[in-house]
Amino acid sequence: MAVKDIVLLGNPELHRVSQPIRKHDLKWLSEVVKDLHDTLMDFKKRVGAGRAIAAPQIGVKKRLVYMCIDRPTLFINPVLEQKSREMIEVWDDCMCFPDLLVKVRRHKRCRIRWLTMDWKEEEMILEDSLSELLQHECDHLEGILAVSRAIGEKSFALRNQRTLPGKKPE
Repeated sequence: MAVKDIVLLGNPELHRVSQPIRKHDLKWLSEVVKDLHDTLMDFKKRVGAGRAIAAPQIGVKKRLVYMCIDRPTLFINPVLEQKSREMIEVWDDCMCFPDLLVKVRRHKRCRIRWLTMDWKEEEMILEDSLSELLQHECDHLEGILAVSRAIGEKSFALRNQRTLPGKKPE
């Protein structure tokens, strides 16, 4: 098991833009994917939350997102497109600040395009919680944190305040 330390809020590395993955990177990528999986599963077990993780959250400055909801999905060089004008407000949480919730606005719908480990292009239409989740993870690739997207100064709460409207645990 390769559980990695999660880079925490306050570390300037979280604000760096990640580099694209090149085809020759695939030879070492499977090790990073295992680390992402193990770290996500460990976090989920300890905290009871966690659906996805971006490589920068474990210090790997590459454009890679690992999601595990019903089944594992790996997004290499993901790109969000066709973002809806309709927005939703959610209480966002993050493994980089596990005790904090941040109220943000996200696009209700969008499309994501990415490459697979076979270097094939895939795409998926995202809606509601899945749209919000992958917008959050793709923000990590750009060095953007949910705290930077807070709606206002009263958009912060502690995780143990689970009675907040519109917040579903991950």
